[in-house]
Amino acid sequence: MSAIHIVRDYPHPPSKVWRAVTDPELIPQWTATGAGARPEGFTTVPGTRFRFVARPKPGWSGVVVCEVLEVREPSLLRYSWQDEGGGEVTEVAYRLAPHAGGTRFTYDHTGFTGAGGFLMARILGSVRTRMLSKGLPAVLDRLD
Repeated sequence: MSAIHIVRDYPHPPSKVWRAVTDPELIPQWTATGAGARPEGFTTVPGTRFRFVARPKPGWSGVVVCEVLEVREPSLLRYSWQDEGGGEVTEVAYRLAPHAGGTRFTYDHTGFTGAGGFLMARILGSVRTRMLSKGLPAVLDRLD
């Protein structure tokens, strides 16, 4: 099984990082360094079904369907992730913890299987690394 595991430290309090990663108005700003996904119908309430809508690419509609699985504000958000065309259901988790005067943000995307899953994890991993290394810090720096 393949997975994406990214850890980043940000010099901002957990409440600010939580806002940036859960506010539907802010999410597209930091995902713009990736596929530019915007959430439709997202709330931090377990059981909420929502969609991420990004720019379509050849072979992909740009839409991912999700369901909020668990929320512990401001430390944990877990949701399912599945291409709108079907395929395996994977899981994304954001974990936030106070660290060195700021926040340690851990991103995990798990459940990729087989050769296709390995390839998907590699592709998504590089995109997520860019979003969490460039996109999210820029949004955090602008928030005050």
